[in-house]
Order: sequence, then C-alpha cells, then structure tokens
Amino acid sequence: MAIRKIARMGHPVLKGVAKPVPDPTAPEVKALVRDMIETMIDANGAGLAAPQIYEPWRIVVFQAPPERAPEGIGEEEAFDHTASLTVLINPEIEVLTEEMEKGWEGCLSVPGLRGAVPRYTALRYRGVSLTGEPIERVARGFHARVVQHECDHLDGILYPQRMDDLGELIFETEARAWAAANRPETEEETDEEKADA
Repeated sequence: MAIRKIARMGHPVLKGVAKPVPDPTAPEVKALVRDMIETMIDANGAGLAAPQIYEPWRIVVFQAPPERAPEGIGEEEAFDHTASLTVLINPEIEVLTEEMEKGWEGCLSVPGLRGAVPRYTALRYRGVSLTGEPIERVARGFHARVVQHECDHLDGILYPQRMDDLGELIFETEARAWAAANRPETEEETDEEKADA
C-alpha cells in the first residue's frame, strides 16, 4: 500500500474520460484500490476517483456516513446505513428525481476551496466490487452528492463546472465570513446579533 500524490485542477488526467476496468478482480486493480483508500484516508477525504491519483480507470472509493456529512446538514439527509466505505468499479448512475439541492463541496484536487453545487437528491448507482459482485444501491442526500461528485471525476468534470454561481466559490478559510455576510436577516434577530455580524 502507498499514499499517492493527488492530481490538482489543471492537470490533463482530470479532464479525460476514464477507461472501463476489464477485470475488476485483477491483482493490479486490488493494489490500486488499496492505494486509493489509503490516500483518501490520509487526505481526510470523503471519496477519491482513480484519475485523481493519475490512473485513468473507472474506479471510485467513497464513504458517506453521518460523521462525514458537512455541518448543518439535516439528520434525515445525513443518515444512510449503506454509505460506509464503498469500492465501486465501472459505476453507472440513474437519476431518480428531477429535484436538485445545493450543497457545499470540496475536492482533494481543488484544495482550499469550497463551492455550492446543485446535485440531484436521489439516484440509483450500479457497479461491481473487487470480487466482481454486482453492487446496486439507492442513494439520497449527502450519499447521493458524494456518488455524483466522485463519478463526475470519471468523465473529466470537477465540481466548479457544475456550479451555477461562481460567487459561491470560496476559500475554506473564509467560510465563516462568507456565511455571516450572506445570512438572511430575520425579524427575530436581535440588535446584538446584528452588531456581531
């Protein structure tokens, strides 16, 4: 196992369409997946796609349990017992609703930034495991967001390309200031709260 270097926005490997994996059970695929998981955990990521470590294959790993969800997310959206560490090879996504919701995303290939990205709220994904067994799950909320984000990497798409307002692309270090400046005023806000903003 090895921690791999992560490609950053601008590198050509992140712009291409990844190739299908011919044999998910091959030893070299298992070795690649081990490196992906170790790299993702070392970087404190929720997911990683093979192109992010310079490997142009249709493989993603992700984990979307509640403790990985962003702050302020609703309990219903955050909880999903099927979203533990998952290896998905040759994934396919079927959107189950036209409903979309904006949520904040970051990316190991776009370090230091966060963006508000609209994503479908429900989908079904399919693929195969390292043993060649089929995987099929329905995902909602944060789980669905993570799957869409990681699978986008396989088609050469980074989350800023999905954004509809680049004014919502911010540095992580400025998140509190951005939130305070963009919080809608309510009638219930006290004079003290206004002064603190």
